[in-house]
Amino acid sequence: MFKRISALVLAGLTAMTMTACGSGGSGGSGGGGGDSITMGFSQVGAESGWRTANTKSVQDSAKTAGITLKFSDAQQKQENQIKAIRSYIQQKVDIIAFSPVVESGWDTVLKEAKDAKIPVILTDRAVDSKDTSLYKTFLGSDFVEEGKKAGQWLVNEYKDSKDPVNIVELQGTTGSAPANDRKSGFQEVIGADAKFKIIASQTGDFTRAKGKEVMEAFLKSNPDIDVLYAHNDDMGLGAIEAIEGAGKVPGKDIKIITVDAVKDGMQALADGKINYIVECSPLLGPQLMDLAKKVVKGEQVPARVVTEETTFTQEQAKQVLSSRQY
Repeated sequence: MFKRISALVLAGLTAMTMTACGSGGSGGSGGGGGDSITMGFSQVGAESGWRTANTKSVQDSAKTAGITLKFSDAQQKQENQIKAIRSYIQQKVDIIAFSPVVESGWDTVLKEAKDAKIPVILTDRAVDSKDTSLYKTFLGSDFVEEGKKAGQWLVNEYKDSKDPVNIVELQGTTGSAPANDRKSGFQEVIGADAKFKIIASQTGDFTRAKGKEVMEAFLKSNPDIDVLYAHNDDMGLGAIEAIEGAGKVPGKDIKIITVDAVKDGMQALADGKINYIVECSPLLGPQLMDLAKKVVKGEQVPARVVTEETTFTQEQAKQVLSSRQY
């Protein structure tokens, strides 16, 4: 059942080491001067436990793979990522990888990288560009499928109920691929049954603090909430604080579904405060480094590389909690 770990280890890639933008690569024509590869990597930020684990995976994997990593933290701002990518182009790195803050608005800078003959890999999140020649591959989860898994659990949980099910949704960062896709996948599944009603939906920016703040507002304006669907664990954990603050019991008075399966989320699931978690693994570093080496060598790689992931109930969380890497 837990194929995720073997799938991730399979591809032995690597990621970034928090180095300042310094030593340059051998140039953007994919040369890499022998085995030496320099990668420029722009991370979304450090908004959650998932993102922190993702950064560590990339950094550790880069070291293991012998790839020189130039790392930048965009602090959840697209303009910072564009600036970082342009800096990597100027430095003539061998390859650029980044996790886009939002889906839109990348064509210009990606064309600049293409013109400089520097290949680009998208990690974790996609872009909505119609010109797929602007990047070599996209490595990450199927966010629509994650939303569908969350919706399917809910449908199964209430299959014998005829009463309306009032749902509130904590969305991820507005315009980001996981927010868009987790929402659409979830709605696609629950939309087949009219008893499921999303009575409030708002962004919590993937952060615990914002998740708590928005959930507090939901509770004030909607006294009859049956289910919370949070696009990540951190927002769900913040919402748990708000639910408890309102005198309700998370996991019982309000059932909670989240996405990610970071350790804090899994602990809350094991404790019965969360009811179901759809896994989204942050450990993309090994696969990323493997793809980077192939791309720099000029080898063909799949246009889409999907990570294998699972789901967790309370009992399953208890079984694996002690061995979680993040």
